Amino acid sequence: MTKASPGETPLGWIGTGVMGRSMCGHLLQVGYSVTVYSRTKAKAAELLDAGATWADSPRAVAEASRITFSIVGFPSDVREVLLGEDGALAGCQEGDILVDMTTSEPSLAVEVAEKAGLAGVGSIDAPVSGGDVGAQNASLSIMIGGDESTVERVWPCFDVMGKTIVHQGPAGAGQHTKMVNQTLIATNMIGLCEALLYGHRAGLDLPTVMKSVASGAAGSWSLSNLGPRIIDNNFDPGFFVEHFIKDLGIALSEAKRMGLALPGLALAEQLYLAVAAQGHGRDGTHALQLALAAMSGVDWTGRS
Repeated sequence: MTKASPGETPLGWIGTGVMGRSMCGHLLQVGYSVTVYSRTKAKAAELLDAGATWADSPRAVAEASRITFSIVGFPSDVREVLLGEDGALAGCQEGDILVDMTTSEPSLAVEVAEKAGLAGVGSIDAPVSGGDVGAQNASLSIMIGGDESTVERVWPCFDVMGKTIVHQGPAGAGQHTKMVNQTLIATNMIGLCEALLYGHRAGLDLPTVMKSVASGAAGSWSLSNLGPRIIDNNFDPGFFVEHFIKDLGIALSEAKRMGLALPGLALAEQLYLAVAAQGHGRDGTHALQLALAAMSGVDWTGRS
């Protein structure tokens, strides 16, 4: 199979949640024919209206496609939609490619690649970073693991969805890179939320504070993109807390396997477990602000 091309390469897409819906939409917009599947068909309505074709199972998606993308919730979901009895691999022909863009376990990415290879099917792990904003704006960072020639065939599709696209190495390398990314985000988010809490208690006007700190040495993507949402009490998910807890668990498990002590990451996991326990598992990761505020007796949404 040559490089993917609109009008020539039929694509499949599994998972139409906060991220997947926008990512798949960009492929439709540039002219790819796309067959989609989601556990909840209503979540695919926007894509179907834009010209996508519905399939009743991951296997049916792959049967209609040469390259099948997936972006679902948890490693168990990845295993089901790719390796299950009615999964995508069962519907692939020799020479097809599976591309999993879920943040998942590096070992599972290797397993999928090995089983796909036995069937003459290519496999890529390509988790992303950038949240809902990055997905909507096609500005995601895409971290890729897989065989170089297979990655090259899919590269035109990656170009449609992201801006920073890096092939990190063999199967599993994309997932390991995403664990680096999540480790960076986890402790950065603690600093962001604690800083805003400090500013509030000190009596500062937080939007005015942002003008001074966002472009300096303390600046970060989270500060610029999630800081304003925190100030506005907008905790809608760009990325679910419950999915972030899953990611932190994977990173800690890998760290333990490699003999690493990462106390900051462990602290972040505990704080996010508290966020979920307070009922915010389906809010965005910046809902950490609510848990930290509660620890200091601050009603963040009421600012008291």
